[in-house]
Amino acid sequence: MSAFSVAELAYLSERRLGRLATIDPDGLPHLVPLGWTYNPALDTIDVGGHDFARTRKFRNVRNNPRVALIIDDVLPPFRPRCVMIRGHGDALDDAVGAAGQPAGPIIRITPAEIISWGLDAPSPT
Repeated sequence: MSAFSVAELAYLSERRLGRLATIDPDGLPHLVPLGWTYNPALDTIDVGGHDFARTRKFRNVRNNPRVALIIDDVLPPFRPRCVMIRGHGDALDDAVGAAGQPAGPIIRITPAEIISWGLDAPSPT
């Protein structure tokens, strides 16, 4: 059984951009927009990218695994929708993706808490 509700998984399947918050060595938040994928085999969120092991977010997670990821949008006229995932991030040097393919360096987020709102609002046609 997934940590995500059916409505959350449906919403996540429509989105590709999120904002990841990590904590730097001084205890300050570091927030960046990025792409991500849902890994149904592990029920995790995987974050990767070009030269990813050299990024500040990757180093931050290696030092402090507490992370939060927000995926959101706003429907007209003003109907915000959001899935916020708080949990444990693992900075993996040589990860394997959901289909068993090499994924390279990634941050794999295991949800500890998922909060969502506005998902019951119908999408505009």
